[in-house]
Amino acid sequence: MQPLRQDRRGFLIAAATAAAGIALKPALGQSQDLAALTLKQASELLRSKGASPVDLTRACLQRIEKYNPALNAFITVTGQQALATARDMEAEQRRGKWRGPLHGIPIALKDNIDTAGIRTTAASGVFKDRVPSEDAEVVRRLKDAGAVLLGKLNLHEFAYGGTSDVSYFGAVHNPWALDHITGGSSGGSAAATAADLCFGSLGTDTAGSVRIPSSYCGVVGFKPTYGRVSLRGVIPLSWTLDHVGPICRTVEDASLMLSVIAGYDQMDPASVDVPVPDYTRAFKMETSRLRLGIPRSPFFENLDPEVAKAVQTAIGVLTKLAKSVNETRLPPVAQLLLPITGVEAYAYHSKWIAESPNKYQPFTRDRIIQLAAGVTASAYAGALRQTYLLRREITKVFSTVDLLLTPTMPHPAETFAESKNFDKVGLQNTSPFDIFGLPTISVLCGFTASGLPIGLQISGAPFAESTVLSLAQAYERETEWHKKRPALTPA
Repeated sequence: MQPLRQDRRGFLIAAATAAAGIALKPALGQSQDLAALTLKQASELLRSKGASPVDLTRACLQRIEKYNPALNAFITVTGQQALATARDMEAEQRRGKWRGPLHGIPIALKDNIDTAGIRTTAASGVFKDRVPSEDAEVVRRLKDAGAVLLGKLNLHEFAYGGTSDVSYFGAVHNPWALDHITGGSSGGSAAATAADLCFGSLGTDTAGSVRIPSSYCGVVGFKPTYGRVSLRGVIPLSWTLDHVGPICRTVEDASLMLSVIAGYDQMDPASVDVPVPDYTRAFKMETSRLRLGIPRSPFFENLDPEVAKAVQTAIGVLTKLAKSVNETRLPPVAQLLLPITGVEAYAYHSKWIAESPNKYQPFTRDRIIQLAAGVTASAYAGALRQTYLLRREITKVFSTVDLLLTPTMPHPAETFAESKNFDKVGLQNTSPFDIFGLPTISVLCGFTASGLPIGLQISGAPFAESTVLSLAQAYERETEWHKKRPALTPA
């Protein structure tokens, strides 16, 4: 009977890939087609027993072996552990146990998120041999949901930069153009997701580090409300501004991952005890009732012409889906990011900076020292107080609008040579939403003439993740951008 079982499995894989708009190519084989499914499609295929967790895991590991040498997205690949977990999830399913949509789904984690027994390096020589004894809270939740961990992903060292080319393990390369940056700091997470090396990943976001690489790599990056997802077990950059969020290929996939990691953690002082809704219900919301706001300044200033055109076209699509679209203003956040991150990053790193300064990449070491050096105690305290006030003040904006629309980035991904001044100009559109602590998503809204992705940013009121997801998914339904994949070649 085994041939019949394989025929049925092949039929279901073909059906799933056809539904995803993926042409079956004999040269690639079924495993390659499996890796190209969205997380939701892969989950449904597992549920119908058209494929197994082991099938999905092997498909991803094959692509990692083939394409990661060129991308450098992974620092650590946990192949044998992943296959063992996949076999366990397959055995559970045979016994009738199903943990939910992430059961048996291969995912990967940014390498500043602690994993018990697996090294967590933050892409630094300082921590190159560091092996935590406990999982971060988000990892525990993912494991409880049945996710299969493929490994740990490269990043800008200690998450302190926006290019992901400063790493003890080497630069991360953009799947759409290998001589371009991925953005950062979650560059490996975005590159691996865009290249179908995993079905979803986690990143961290302090000034844009989930959304910047998602925009540059053409995937979905969702930074939830500050306090919605636990930070416990995540190597900090700035306790006041850090967020953890999913990076996926579709909005629906991001909602599935967020549903698992969201929720109160009484052991995390930043965590907020607010009930977590069923995010999948967001896609049943009527977007025709939504009032959209466009804050022109500073988000639409100094835009690359191709970015401006793509975003304006996207706004035109959303205008037809919403009740109204009007211009609005947000309170200014100037001079708050650097005092807070400078002091808090130095507070965490002071011990290692003093003991082993040469183990840091020079860029990171100099940044940690220099950005803290000029900040007085009163300046830091004042910036903290202003941030807390802004997080209250921003709620007033949502009395007249429900969601905010902006470009994610003012320009497409630069080449490595062009990106040296990135951190002076690249955070104007993303960092305000970390200060405000608002839920913010980046979705693909077009490409430049040279084939580089362009991102649209949608932001909502505190804990209004469902509203953000609703409009973002409605935009995906109306467009085809999210179905495009980079053409990869092995190294």
